[in-house]
Amino acid sequence: MARLNLTTIRILALLAVFVVIVLFFSTQIDNYLNARLFNRISSSVAIILLISVGQAVVVLTRNIDLSVGSIVGFVAYFVGLGVGAYPDFPAVLVPVIAIALGACFGAFNGFLVSRFNLPSIIVTLATLALFRSLAVQLTDGSSVTTASLPGWVTEFARADAFVIGDFRVRWMVVISVVVALAVHLFLTRFRAGRQFYAIGSNPEAAKVAGINVRATVMQAFVISGALAGLAGFMYLSRFGNITVVAGLGLELKSVAAVVVGGVNIFGGSGSVIGVLIGASLIDLLETSLVRWALVSEFWRDAVLGMLILLAVVTDTFMSRRLVARPAEKTAAAVEAPAAPRAKAP
Repeated sequence: MARLNLTTIRILALLAVFVVIVLFFSTQIDNYLNARLFNRISSSVAIILLISVGQAVVVLTRNIDLSVGSIVGFVAYFVGLGVGAYPDFPAVLVPVIAIALGACFGAFNGFLVSRFNLPSIIVTLATLALFRSLAVQLTDGSSVTTASLPGWVTEFARADAFVIGDFRVRWMVVISVVVALAVHLFLTRFRAGRQFYAIGSNPEAAKVAGINVRATVMQAFVISGALAGLAGFMYLSRFGNITVVAGLGLELKSVAAVVVGGVNIFGGSGSVIGVLIGASLIDLLETSLVRWALVSEFWRDAVLGMLILLAVVTDTFMSRRLVARPAEKTAAAVEAPAAPRAKAP
């Protein structure tokens, strides 16, 4: 019950912060509240949301995946090369290949972490550099250009699912939200999904309960890699021009969205709904800071770092308070003097 209350408090606090940021920048930036802002942020959030949802699944198991930015860049680059070389390849299979390629990278991470019990932060920090260096070596530093891509690739990023006035909801936004909701339902409504929470809460107890910890951690990294692969395809579609540094820095944004979204960095608790709001909040703040003349755009990474720190400190404080409250009540009940017995006549 305490966890449910904590999750609800996190989501409500995020929504309040979101509203405050919108109101603040609306007083600082001319013509801030308009459809163009929504269209720009929603398209950007569609990519980071997919990465962050996969990151959240990994973090729930007390791990972290720092290689997601390199996976996005690698997939975007090589899928771009592939569709450029074979423009008549069935379009519906391209994102499937991107997902499969990303899942292979995730499986590699998961194998090293689960099979050899290595720290995930070390493994994925190494593969972050490995995947990026592999892309550089295989491509010799060349670039994918929009002109080399079939028209449908870049048109997909601008394709509208529906339009309300000047507000355009792209198909890539709809797909990302549907994926996020599907993962949310899987984690909260299915026994296989609840195992990720169980491992993050207490790995030893999870083993005693019969959960295959190694296989579940492996699944978490495969999910993270697969969603990063899908994000790589969307990245290619949105930007078109892809270099070997594509996706650089997305790992920081995904961690920020996860932690700010209320997923406990030590695993075991959190909500994908919170991650959705957290990703939107991060992108809103970043976009607003770029347009705010009083602050240099070089402060964006610093703000992300401060948000991560603030979120971790707040989450730790709230968790300790909620755990301490029942303990205080129990201690008070134990220390309370027993009522005097009535004497027998």
